[in-house]
Amino acid sequence: MSPQDFSPAPYPIYAETGVQGPHASLEKTGSRERYWLYCLLFAITLFTTTVVGAAMQADFDRNVPFDVENSLDLFLSFWKHPAFLLRGLPYSLTLLATLLAHEFGHYLAAMYHRVDASLPYFMPSPLLGTFGAFIRVRSPIYSKPVLFDIGIAGPLAGFVFLLPALGVGLAFSKVIPGISFQGSLHFGVPLLQWLMESAIFPGVRTVDIYLHPVARAAWVGMFATAMNLLPIGQLDGGHIFYSFFPRRHKTISKIFCFVLLPLGRFWYGWILLGVLLLFLGRRHPVIDDPIEIRTGRKKLGLLALIIFILCFIYDPISAGGL
Repeated sequence: MSPQDFSPAPYPIYAETGVQGPHASLEKTGSRERYWLYCLLFAITLFTTTVVGAAMQADFDRNVPFDVENSLDLFLSFWKHPAFLLRGLPYSLTLLATLLAHEFGHYLAAMYHRVDASLPYFMPSPLLGTFGAFIRVRSPIYSKPVLFDIGIAGPLAGFVFLLPALGVGLAFSKVIPGISFQGSLHFGVPLLQWLMESAIFPGVRTVDIYLHPVARAAWVGMFATAMNLLPIGQLDGGHIFYSFFPRRHKTISKIFCFVLLPLGRFWYGWILLGVLLLFLGRRHPVIDDPIEIRTGRKKLGLLALIIFILCFIYDPISAGGL
């Protein structure tokens, strides 16, 4: 969905996420920006998400549960009916807008603090259309408040986009008894989705609500947001936690890595993520800064925690019928 870049770089890498200080100048790396690569990856991701969205919309219109195999087949035959792909734009544009908002939240905050950062690199995928996106921060870190600002800017900006997208998507969703258990995949329900479904479909079981592709795009955005807000290593949540408690960061990162492992009984991806972060993603660049985080940022930190609770899904994807 939106995994971090796990390379052991000396500076933060923001997936869907970075950082420097108020007294630092924007330093160039000497290499020219590869705009062609940014555009190419975005174009490919737009294509893959649109193909998945078209297959998703077709299943939705036929009142049958979304089947990943249908989208994989469409990758091989889209050229026969290219106009069919237009049906996938509501899903792809909603999802990419959420990811762009997240990444540019980090990027614009970095620019504000004169941090040298790349534009977003998008990662296409044949499954849900994308594995997310990330930006690279290419200059040193000097300030905990700046680390906090750039770390939290992405999740907040992305949430501003996914919240109305979820509301609109649910308004176009429909009730089909037991639809959640009829397909090959079952998608978990985050707290935010459950609350909004209860308001829009009062008295209806969540397993009976068939999400419109726009709502499914918001679901992917929620999942990516929650993953990035885990207080581990150089994830967004790791940067936020480090800005408050730098001495406890290493211990908390390790604890949460181990917490992810038993969650593997609900989704095997937690085991993979926990192991990767445990061995490759727990390190954080040291910031020698005595400045403490003030009240305003503390309130934003609490807001980030609330967003994490609202978006977290302990069983994001499982085999249908379970």
